[in-house]
Amino acid sequence: MDFAGGLRADGLPAALSDPARLAAVEATALLDTGPEEVFEDLATLAARITGSGRAFVTLVDAERSFWKACVGVEAEAIADRQNPVGQSFCYFLVGLEGEPFVVDDAAADPRTADHPSVGPMSIGAWAGYPLLDPEGHVLGSFCVIDDSPRAWSPADLTTLETLARSVAAEIHLRQSLTAAKAAHQRSADLAHSLQAGLLPPRLRTIPGVESAASYSPASNRYHSDVEVGGDFYDLFHTHGPHYAAVLGDVCGKGIQAAQVSSMARYAVRADTDESGSPADRLTRLNTALLAQEAPRFLTAVYAALHPTAEGLSGALALAGHPPALIRRADGRVERLGVPGTLLGVMGTLNLTDVSFRLDPGDLLLLFTDGAIEARPRPGTAPEEAGALFDEEDLAAALAASHGMDAAATVEHLTGVLDAHHRGWASDDTALLALRATPPA
Repeated sequence: MDFAGGLRADGLPAALSDPARLAAVEATALLDTGPEEVFEDLATLAARITGSGRAFVTLVDAERSFWKACVGVEAEAIADRQNPVGQSFCYFLVGLEGEPFVVDDAAADPRTADHPSVGPMSIGAWAGYPLLDPEGHVLGSFCVIDDSPRAWSPADLTTLETLARSVAAEIHLRQSLTAAKAAHQRSADLAHSLQAGLLPPRLRTIPGVESAASYSPASNRYHSDVEVGGDFYDLFHTHGPHYAAVLGDVCGKGIQAAQVSSMARYAVRADTDESGSPADRLTRLNTALLAQEAPRFLTAVYAALHPTAEGLSGALALAGHPPALIRRADGRVERLGVPGTLLGVMGTLNLTDVSFRLDPGDLLLLFTDGAIEARPRPGTAPEEAGALFDEEDLAAALAASHGMDAAATVEHLTGVLDAHHRGWASDDTALLALRATPPA
């Protein structure tokens, strides 16, 4: 036979060795894999409808015809589910570049009379259609074999053509799903990396103070990838014996939220001169956001800290953010802060500085609203679906952590939240705990 691409040195179609086609065959990830129900079922259907004794789904590389499905042939081991490409009629389909190949009498047809498989494989009649990928590469064949010569009817051939398209569609669907999963994983990895870049790799050490923090991303109810959020926190030195803790929550998610989060965090860090209370510093941050025309607004809490011989003193301001909580050494929990204007929207703010003091063993907790708006996973029992974990619940959980250090407290609160929403977080959650070190 004359093949459009010519012949290899062994007399077989040169198209068998085409690199692009071989790459497409390899990309199916079906070579040297065991039988699967979907392919066996389609081959069984072809054998039954056409009345032939055997049916095959094959993948054809440069050297062999691998039988992904074989009906009417005893071949359990993978090594037995293949034969050399030169002993298979499948190479005709590859050489014909996508055209079907149909033989009514293999021993008499001049195209196949001298083929080495006619006698050993008892091929009386053979009919096959190519398995094509979306780019038109021939991956293999969908074929039926009858022991005796016969005339394949138009209905037989229409059935084979339709089933061949079904097999090809199944292969392409699998590849698409694999590619989509890989893309989602890359997206999740990128989001994790970007989110990590928005948070300090480790918290600043403050004399006489324990510190701990955590960040938990929101769950995506539609798929498993993670979208970068806008929550951030930081703990840094400002000047002299003074330090600052800041925690914020940018509206929304995605790249814009990450940009605003990064801008806010580094703008606050850059503002380390000696002048200005927490309210002043949040006001300057608001000015910076407006000047940069930040696309998202944010809420924030800023605490100025000063270690003393008796513990920790400071002042705190809230900009559209929920109040902080103080857990006293005896287990009592107090709210701290006066509600103020959120940032990035208006030029005039109403912010209030509130002084506080932490005696040894006292703990200050800053958090984003994911910690007070946790809900159970969607689809839970109706009586639980609206169960909101609110500020009262967070205060109770904090009180229950009485006696724990900063790290254990954050771990405890994270566990309580996880138990409430059952692994499905409706919003990002950031926690930052600072505890005045108790006497040894």
